[in-house]
Amino acid sequence: MQSDTHSKAIAATILAALFWSIGGLFIKILPQDAFTILFYRSFYAAIMFVILFRKKLFIFNKKSFISAAFYAPLLISFVAATKLTTAANAIFLQYIAPAIVLILEPYLLRTKLTKLNILTVFASMTGMCLFFVDQFTKPDSWLGIGLAVLSGFILAGLFISQKMNDGAYQPGAIFLGNILVCLCTFPWFLKNPYPTLTENSYLMILGFVQLGLGYAFFVYGQKYLSAVESSLIAMLEPILNPIWVFMGYGEKPGMFALMGGAIIIGSLVYRIIKSKKPQKNVDIPMDSLAM
Repeated sequence: MQSDTHSKAIAATILAALFWSIGGLFIKILPQDAFTILFYRSFYAAIMFVILFRKKLFIFNKKSFISAAFYAPLLISFVAATKLTTAANAIFLQYIAPAIVLILEPYLLRTKLTKLNILTVFASMTGMCLFFVDQFTKPDSWLGIGLAVLSGFILAGLFISQKMNDGAYQPGAIFLGNILVCLCTFPWFLKNPYPTLTENSYLMILGFVQLGLGYAFFVYGQKYLSAVESSLIAMLEPILNPIWVFMGYGEKPGMFALMGGAIIIGSLVYRIIKSKKPQKNVDIPMDSLAM
């Protein structure tokens, strides 16, 4: 029975990573601007959260509002970055967040900065620098790169704020974040024409499936998997995201971006495997919170 539950948890976490990974493709193929996409996606996600979590969404404390304040700009910066630069740049650069957390955590949460963590930070920052090499020949992509880096820093704030809060309040914080996104992007919803039936189906997939179901499956998997297992499985998301975009949209990331992404993801995987006691805030890929 225990083995069956463990297998189901692994399958659920794989599904979560798969659902998260489709975000880049649908953001790319939709003709709407980033803010219009953000409104519809968070609107549908909020509905799905109500269906899935019900009363749990209305358990708040002060830290819930802090997390929501990180979550909303995180979604905005990530979607905008995906529109303005390659999906690979947007997702890989967002994964500098764990390295940022490793730097800040000793000061905010009184944890120890180990040699392994220092190595992870150095490798991640080295990988990040490689993303800027391609941009010297693509000046129109600088804003997207900047927003992608910004999303990594904001994600680090969300990591820490969620870790400092009790787990019972976390779904409510994400729900509040989606409501805040809807409020911020409501003017774009009003001024732009309604999406076509096909476009709306894509937006519903982003909200109901990518954000809503992705988060739900990940929460279920975490109940029965170790932090190491869930973290390693979730690394499928940044790997698959650019692949789906290439297959469905034809977008090719630059060579230096691929090298940088490989270094960032590789360093995180190495850190998770080598660390005897993986830290929760680093091990939760907050695309689960959710891009």
